[in-house]
Amino acid sequence: MPVARILFPLPLPEPFDYAVPDGLDVQEGSYVAAPLGKYERLGVVLELLPDSAGEGRKLKDVGGVYPTPAMTAAMREFVQWAARYTVSHPGHVLGMALRSRGGLEPSPTETVYHLTGESPPRVTEARTKLIEAAEQLGAQTASTLAEAAGVSSGVVKGLAEAGVLRARSMQTDLPFDVPSPDLPGATLTDEQSEAADALKQAVSARGFSTFLIDGVTGSGKTEVYFEAIAESLRTDLEAQILVLLPEIALTQAILSRFEVRFGAKPAPWHSGLSDKERRRTWREVAHGRARIVIGARSALFLPFHKLKLIIIDEEHDGSYKQEDGVTYHARDMAVMRAKLE
Repeated sequence: MPVARILFPLPLPEPFDYAVPDGLDVQEGSYVAAPLGKYERLGVVLELLPDSAGEGRKLKDVGGVYPTPAMTAAMREFVQWAARYTVSHPGHVLGMALRSRGGLEPSPTETVYHLTGESPPRVTEARTKLIEAAEQLGAQTASTLAEAAGVSSGVVKGLAEAGVLRARSMQTDLPFDVPSPDLPGATLTDEQSEAADALKQAVSARGFSTFLIDGVTGSGKTEVYFEAIAESLRTDLEAQILVLLPEIALTQAILSRFEVRFGAKPAPWHSGLSDKERRRTWREVAHGRARIVIGARSALFLPFHKLKLIIIDEEHDGSYKQEDGVTYHARDMAVMRAKLE
């Protein structure tokens, strides 16, 4: 029976070993539930040890596996490196990577109703109003359609039984739109083009390198790194990009600039998000479906599936320093995260 070495997001000095029961699909990086003290706790499998590692030892069993892609080897190494660098317990750092544990579960679903194209066998004023609402709104929950039409939800049920409406399950956490690298960008000056070309060349090479874009406010630094983002999206169809910004700069205006340039809003990550929004972003990042993420310093610890580019806007800003809990500077952490990826 293989042995899983599991790290828990708790202030503990080391991981613990557990037996992997037959039939349980546990991989290195799997998010698992395992007994610790009186409770089952969430943890991450740092490594799998051979059967011989469990011989002569009375190990508890791994309780279950979450339906989430395994944490990458690079991310697991980053967690352990960050713990050594900041002189912190690895579990403390892991806790920073698990700030939205609801994201480990599949997206919640709700039942929505849409028109089938069939005509009702019996026409009433209430049914007519509801059909008109469904034509305007598309697939919606029964309560939404009924409220929009000003009728009772029983009308929805009646039309569904008559075959005029069809019910289906829909995820409540919708995926983020896929950005396009080929929408036209701003016209660059010669200086900006030279800087953008250097970044694009480095991105295409798919190696590790660092650059500093130096310029006064309004000099076009954002347009330059937009070109690097576009090149990364072209070079790798699964590439994920992280853009760090000071929390105060995470405004609707900057999100809109990304949407105009790439045709899709980036996935946000900052302290102002609701639990639902954080859950959605965390899940989509872990599954590799959030292609551009824009966030505050803590976004560095999101479980990216295929992180290919990190941009730190206003890297001199003091808000990149975390001075409580695990203390770190996001600029330094970003360099190492990129190197490990």
